[in-house]
Amino acid sequence: MLLIVQAYSDLSLPSLTSDIVDVGIQQGGLEQSTPDKIRKSTLQGIEIFMTDKEKQTIADNYKATTQTVDGKKVDIYKLDLQKGMTKEKLADIFNLPMMMIASAQSKDSSNAKEAKEVINEYKTISTDAAKAQALGTEAKTLGEQAQAAGKEAAAATDAAQAQAKGAEAQKLAAQAQAKGTEAQTLGASVKAKNDAMPEKVNAARKATKESLGDVGEDSLKTVGIQLTLAEYKALDVNTKQIQNDYMIQTGMKMVGLTLVSAVAAIIVGLIASLVAATVGKNLRVGQYKRTLSFSNNEMEKFSPASLITRNTNDIQQIQMGIVMIMRMVLYAPILGIGGIYRVYKTGTGMGWIVGVAVGAVLVLVIALLATTMPKFKALQNLVDRVNLVSREIITGLPVIRAFSRERFEEKRFDGANTDLMKTQMFVNRAMSLMMPLMMLLMNGISVLIVWVGGHNMNNGQLQVGDMMAFITYTMQIVMAFMMLSMVSIILPRSNVAAGRVDEVLNTEPTIKDPENPKDDHDFKGEVKFEGVQFRYGDADADVLHHINFTAKPGQTTALIGSTGSGKSTIVNLIPRLFDVTGGRITIDGIDIREMSLHKLHEIMGFVPQKGVLFSGDIASNIKFGDADISDEQMKKAAEIAQANEFINSNEKGFDREISQGGTNVSGGQKQRLSIARALAKNPKILIFDDSFSALDNKTDVTLRKALAENVTGVTQIIVAQKISTILHADNIIVLDEGRVVAQGNHEELMASSTVYQEIAQSQLSNAELGIEEAD
Repeated sequence: MLLIVQAYSDLSLPSLTSDIVDVGIQQGGLEQSTPDKIRKSTLQGIEIFMTDKEKQTIADNYKATTQTVDGKKVDIYKLDLQKGMTKEKLADIFNLPMMMIASAQSKDSSNAKEAKEVINEYKTISTDAAKAQALGTEAKTLGEQAQAAGKEAAAATDAAQAQAKGAEAQKLAAQAQAKGTEAQTLGASVKAKNDAMPEKVNAARKATKESLGDVGEDSLKTVGIQLTLAEYKALDVNTKQIQNDYMIQTGMKMVGLTLVSAVAAIIVGLIASLVAATVGKNLRVGQYKRTLSFSNNEMEKFSPASLITRNTNDIQQIQMGIVMIMRMVLYAPILGIGGIYRVYKTGTGMGWIVGVAVGAVLVLVIALLATTMPKFKALQNLVDRVNLVSREIITGLPVIRAFSRERFEEKRFDGANTDLMKTQMFVNRAMSLMMPLMMLLMNGISVLIVWVGGHNMNNGQLQVGDMMAFITYTMQIVMAFMMLSMVSIILPRSNVAAGRVDEVLNTEPTIKDPENPKDDHDFKGEVKFEGVQFRYGDADADVLHHINFTAKPGQTTALIGSTGSGKSTIVNLIPRLFDVTGGRITIDGIDIREMSLHKLHEIMGFVPQKGVLFSGDIASNIKFGDADISDEQMKKAAEIAQANEFINSNEKGFDREISQGGTNVSGGQKQRLSIARALAKNPKILIFDDSFSALDNKTDVTLRKALAENVTGVTQIIVAQKISTILHADNIIVLDEGRVVAQGNHEELMASSTVYQEIAQSQLSNAELGIEEAD
C-alpha cells in the first residue's frame, strides 16, 4: 500500500509540472474555457456557431446583469451553474465555437473558410435586414405624405390646386408602394437566408473539425481559454491574480505529494530493514540450531569455514535481497505500469517510443544476466575458499612458522584471494558497464521524444507541458525497468546465498530423538556393546567389527590399541556423535537410540581427545555442563582434576579469563579443566578419550588416584595410549584394526594377549613389567 502511495505521488508530479507549463504559464491559470462572466455582445458572437440546444444550455446556466467598465454600464452574463452542470461540460460547448471565432478573425488562418462564410452570411443578413427595415420606414413615410397630399387635394377650393395636390398624392403613393414591395422582397430574402443558417452553421462546424485533423481537445481548449482571458481583460478582471493563485495552488500540491512520497519511502525503507533484519536474525538462529543438532556425519558435509560463511555473509546477502525486493522489485512494476497508464492518458500518440525503450532495456538486461549469472554462482564458493584458507593459516600459524612455510601459505592465500577478486571484478565491471549504457539509452530516448514531439507541437497536436510530462513518464518507466535490471544483477547472488542457507536448514540430522524416548528410568550407567559394527558414510568397509564388551558402574574400562584401531570411534558412538550401523549399544539394557539425546548426554561426562574451552573464565568453563553446579562442586571437581595448583597460582583464581579455544592456557591445563568440567556435573558415565596424554607422569598418577578415591559408583571408560594410565583398570579392551582381540585386566592380558604384550613391552621396562632379564 505504501509503495502504491509512493508511486502515485511520484507519477502525479510530472502531470502537475505539465499543468504549471500549459495551464499556469500558457493558459494564464485558467483550466477551462468556460468564462465566469462574459459581455452580451461577445456571447452573441460565440453563439453564432452554436446549435440551438447548446444555446439553450448556455441560456439556462448564465444570468443577465450589468457591470460598469470604464465608467460605462455594459450588459454581461454571469455564470450560474444549474444542478448537474459543470464548467467542464460547458467548456465542451464553448471550445469549438471559440475556435471558429478565433479562426475567422485570424488573417493567417487557412482552415477557417466555412467559419468566415458563416460570419459573412450573418453580416449580409444583418445588412439586408437593416436595409429592408429602412425601406419599410421610407415606404411608410411616403404613404403618410401621399395621404396628407390627398387630404389637401380634397380640401382645396381651387381646381388647379386640387389637381396638383392629387397628382402629388398619386406619385407619393406609387413611390410608397414601390418601396414597400422592395422591402417585402428583401425581408423574404433575409428570412430565407436566416432559416438556412442552422444548416450552414452545422456544416461549418463539421468542416472546422475535419480541418483541425489530429489536433486534440487540449488545443481547442487552449484557444478557448485565450479568448476567455481576452474577455476578462476587457471586463477589467485581474488575470494576473488568477494565474498566481493557480501557480501557488499547484505548487503546494507538488510540495505535498513530494512530502507524501518521501514519508512513504522512509516508512517502506524502515519496514524493509526491519523485515530483512528479522529474517536474517531468524535464519541465523535457525541455522545455528540446526548446526547444533548435526552429527559428525553432517559436520563432515559442511566445513566449519562454509558454515561460518553461510551464517554471516550468505545471510547478509539474503538481507540485502529482501530489502531490494521490498524497495525496488515490488516498486518498479507499480511505477512502470502506472507510468504506462499515464502515458496512455496523455494521448500524445507517442506510446511506441515507450515500447522501443522497454525493449532495449530488456535486451540489455538479458545480455548482462546471461554473462554474469555463472559468475554469481561461483562467487559464494570462492568466499568459502578464502575463509577456509584463512582459518587454516590462522589456526596452524605455529606449525607454519616452525616449518618456514610462510611464503607458501602466502601464495596459497593469494591464489584463493585472487580468484575471488577476479570474479568480483568481472561482476562489478558488468554492473559498472550497465549504468553508462542505461544513461545512453535514456538520453537517446529523450532525444527521440523531443524530435517526434517537436514535429507534433509544430502541427498543433501537442503542447509543451504534455511533451515534458511524456519525457518524464518515459524516463520513469525506463527507470523502473532499470531498477529491475540492477536488482536482477544483484538478486542472483542473494538467490545463491539463500540456496546455501536452505541447504543447511533442510539437511536433516541423521541422529534424532525417538518419538517415544525411554527416559523415565533410574539409570545406573552400565554400558554394553552388543555386536556393534560401524562404517563412515562414504566408506566401503566397516571400521568396527562385532564389538562386544560391558562397562559396569564402579569399574574402570580401558580401551587400548594401535593408532587407527577404532578406540576414539567406539567412545564417540556412546554419546551418539555417530550411530552404529550394526548391533546396538545399551545403557542399563536400554538401547541408546531409544533415549533422548538430552537424557543421554545428561548422565554422561565426556572429555574429548582435544580439550576445548570457551571464552569466559575458569568458573564458567567448569560449570559449562550444568547451570545448577554449585561453587563447592566446581572446586571439588577442580581439586580431583589436579587443576587447583595453577588456578590458585593466579590472583583471580576461578575468575581468571579464558580466551576463545583456551589459547591462553597450556595443553595440560586445558585437559585438566576439561576433566574438571566432566566431573562437576556428577555423571553416571565418565568417558576419557585419551584425556591424560598431555599430563606428566606425576600429575597422571595423582589424578588417577584422586579419581579412584572420590569418583565411586560411576562407569569410567578410558581411551589411552599409555599403559601406565590403565594398569589398574578393571577391564582392558585390546583393539586391533577395529576388532576386540582380547580383554581382561593387566595381568590376564600380559599372560594371554600377544598384541597387549607388544604394546606393554614398547612402553614399560622389564622391571616395571616384572620380567627378569636374561644373563
